[in-house]
Amino acid sequence: MLTVFTPTLRLLFFGAGLLLSGFLAAQETGGVWNPPDERLFIESKWRYTYTLHAESNTIIHRADENYDFFLYFRYDYTYQEFLNGKMTRGNWSLNGRTLFYSFQHVNKFEIVQLNKSILVLEFNQKNSKGTYQYHFVRVESKDAPFVKPANELPEVIVEVENEKSKSDKGGWLSFGKKKLKRKKGEAEAPKPVYINIELIGGGYYGGIDPVLKDFIHIKTDGRLIKEFQSVNQGLHVTKKNISRDELEMFADYVVKQGFFNFNRTYDCTDPVCMKRKGEKPIPVPLRLSIAYGQQKKVITLAVWGKDDLGIQYVDYPPALDNIIDAIQRMASRLDDTVVRK
Repeated sequence: MLTVFTPTLRLLFFGAGLLLSGFLAAQETGGVWNPPDERLFIESKWRYTYTLHAESNTIIHRADENYDFFLYFRYDYTYQEFLNGKMTRGNWSLNGRTLFYSFQHVNKFEIVQLNKSILVLEFNQKNSKGTYQYHFVRVESKDAPFVKPANELPEVIVEVENEKSKSDKGGWLSFGKKKLKRKKGEAEAPKPVYINIELIGGGYYGGIDPVLKDFIHIKTDGRLIKEFQSVNQGLHVTKKNISRDELEMFADYVVKQGFFNFNRTYDCTDPVCMKRKGEKPIPVPLRLSIAYGQQKKVITLAVWGKDDLGIQYVDYPPALDNIIDAIQRMASRLDDTVVRK
């Protein structure tokens, strides 16, 4: 069993454990560690690789061809877990770097590392001494055992602002080149506030030409990419640039509309809405993610807007419609460059 460990692993590598513990403590007390970005969890799939005993830095379990463990963190804060042919479901949430998720009698984990490729979850067990870490790697849907309905939101890997710019990756050499380019005494221009906007899904799946993908992404440099794909028309990709002034005006508008104070999820609250979810054309959930500096929010609407009868099934702030409309208008202006695939 994955989480059953013997107490004989206590002091085999005591010296290495002290060094590792000291390093981790220095990292945390130095205040450098930032809470994980929730957007990296939403619609992410992970494959378990091994379990590490942190104090001794020893791998005590490794996934082999007879051990399959996958995790899928969904947009509605539910998860799916596949363990050796058995599928289970539950709820997940984040509080700082603490992940609340139940597995093998452990109800919460501390996130040691999280990026687009790696997830490390740390935990302690009541019946054993020491600290353990589950190590995962991110996988695509085709490599995971989770079945996704046709009307579900398509997958998007969220871009998160790095603490270090790409120019920092070259080490001292790139820093030296950068320093030579600046005049003596010249102050470096401040970096613009980070902005990232993603709008995905919405509408209803069905009709003569069902929509397979509807996605808008506006990056912090103003690059806008819109992907729209239907069964009959294929994939259309729109690319354009949004000026920095317009992008900052929109971000200010979002703040004034109260976006960052809204709930994370707006779902059905009555039987009529629940029934409508299962009727054709099937509603496609809408997900809106906006980051502005240190403010970040991902909002999911189970049923967005009104159907062909003019009925709005989910109660959510009208300001969300205003924000969504503004994003769609930015993406649909006539200066688009469209590439059909």
